[in-house]
Order: sequence, then structure tokens, then C-alpha cells
Amino acid sequence: MDKVVKVPYRVIYGDTDCGGVVYYAHYLRLFEIGRTELLRQNGLTYRQIEREKGLILPVVESYVRYRSPARYDDVLEIEAKIVALHRFKVRFDYVIYREEKPIVYGFTVHAPINKEGRLVKFPDDVYHHLEGLLVSSDFENQ
Repeated sequence: MDKVVKVPYRVIYGDTDCGGVVYYAHYLRLFEIGRTELLRQNGLTYRQIEREKGLILPVVESYVRYRSPARYDDVLEIEAKIVALHRFKVRFDYVIYREEKPIVYGFTVHAPINKEGRLVKFPDDVYHHLEGLLVSSDFENQ
């Protein structure tokens, strides 16, 4: 299992604002790319979680710290990992790099809900799968 994934991403024109830098909210989409690939590369997809387990994992908390702007055509690397897991929530941490230098740090917290929108516990198999990806966070040291 790859407990930390790094996903390349080239900034497209549609990611940028009128100042030519990546629009601040687009970093949350980049976080989603990293999170999705972390799960996929470790044998668990959002599609499986939704279709087979009947769960949705909405973002219930997010944080983004911007250190330096990304610009059109920059090649970024999105790093994602799971740093906290409880029966009712999971936290992913992210670092976005440009030329091996961190430019954005952040995290998202997700809670499992059923199709009716009610908070539920992670099923044991999903919980244990996520638990196998758990690593310590160095986010607070950034």
C-alpha cells in the first residue's frame, strides 16, 4: 500500500483568475484529485464506497494555507495522505508542490452519511481499509 500518493497536475487556463494565478477555491478540487487517487491506488474507489456501501463522504471541514501562487501551465504535484480516522470521520492532509517546493498546505475532514443524509459509522471493512493507510501528520509543522 502507498500510504502517501503524489499526483502530477498541469494548471490549465480555466484554473486561473483574472490575475493569472490559480483561483483560490480550485485548490480544493486539487485536494479532491489527490484524495481520489490515494484511495484508488490502494484498492478503494469512491464509486465502490457509494454504490456498494451506500455511503457518501461529504467534506465537513476544510483548511487551506497558501504560501505561493500557482500559475497557468505550472506543473504541480499533489500529495495526499490520511492522518486521522475515527468511526464517524476521516481527515486527509495535502501538500501541493511546484518544482519540489511546497506552495499550498491543507486538509479536509469527511463524514460518512447514508443516502438519506444521516451520519453513520464507517462499515468495518471500509474503516479497516482506511486504517491501513493512516500515517502521522506533519501538517502542524508546516
